[in-house]
Amino acid sequence: MSPNQYKPHILVLPEDDANRQIANGFIQSPNLNARAIQVLPPTGGWQRTVEQFTNDYVRTMRKFPQRMIVLLIDFDNRENRLSYAQSQIPDDLKERVFILGVQSEPENLKRDINKSFEEIGDVLAQDCSDNTNELWGHELLKHNKTELERMILSVKPFLFN
Repeated sequence: MSPNQYKPHILVLPEDDANRQIANGFIQSPNLNARAIQVLPPTGGWQRTVEQFTNDYVRTMRKFPQRMIVLLIDFDNRENRLSYAQSQIPDDLKERVFILGVQSEPENLKRDINKSFEEIGDVLAQDCSDNTNELWGHELLKHNKTELERMILSVKPFLFN
């Protein structure tokens, strides 16, 4: 179900199917107002995610000031990937765009903690709801700390029960 465009809502633009499954696990958490989140189809790569954001969503974000978007990408152990993606976000939208992902690839996290992608998403949502850092503090996710804190401040009031 698509969220009301004129109320606070979040679009999630995943790089690949693994990230889509994590996002779906996140929004299935019982503590979450899932009506306010829409997971979009995978783009097919981190660069395509950034390009699709700039080509297809910048204009609509300006039209719908309550819209936020999460770019869910693999960092592939590249330190400059976050700064590159951030540099593509127009200044007037920086407060409403968040870039999160696994330091390497979701498959490595799945193997490391022995959970399905959807289970990973559920545990991450539980961490957000409970103000804990159990899985977000994992070696492959801890680099998200600053972006996650910024996002929680923006979305927690309308997203979590």
